[in-house]
Amino acid sequence: MGSLTAPMEFLRPTAILDLRMELNSRSPEGDGAYKLSLNDFIVKAVAQALMEVPKANTSWHDKAIRLYENIDISIAVATSNGLITPVVRRANTKDLATLSNEIKDLAARARDGKLTPEEYLGGGFTISNLGMFGVKEFSAIINPPQSCILAVGAGEQRPVVKEGALAVATVITMTLGVDHRSVDGAIGADFLSALKKRIEDPLSLML
Repeated sequence: MGSLTAPMEFLRPTAILDLRMELNSRSPEGDGAYKLSLNDFIVKAVAQALMEVPKANTSWHDKAIRLYENIDISIAVATSNGLITPVVRRANTKDLATLSNEIKDLAARARDGKLTPEEYLGGGFTISNLGMFGVKEFSAIINPPQSCILAVGAGEQRPVVKEGALAVATVITMTLGVDHRSVDGAIGADFLSALKKRIEDPLSLML
């Protein structure tokens, strides 16, 4: 087991927040309505990064390493009975609004104890986001037999150097926990690089 940590810097400090606000302002009333969260953008970015680095979408088994064709992402949800990880199936095929509504529905039913086994078993990759609790950075425990879990901390403004000058940028620290039997450090680094590229350019998530 091991972990890799990468600060994700938004190149324009409010770019992803501005995009979120703009998209939410276009939400229709009634059927089809949505309200995007920052976590929805992260799930979408992870799905796209897994398409680019499919070797991170694996699980370890005694006799073989299983490479998944579908991108099924488990989302860690805290409930009164402990942690549960409902699964967003084929996350790479869904737009932001669809992802957002599905994640909210799964999380609500997880807290109410109304998920079916098919909705929380399986998955090839897990995301655990404690940013909404103000946690700056943490390492999460891998959800076996999966090979990877992404721990997402809180976004905060930090001083950074850009083109030799000091500036302020919004930064999120994400830590990738990996099972090195199936995902080595090079694969983990490639995945974080692909994820960072998408987080720092949120318009790419619309493509």
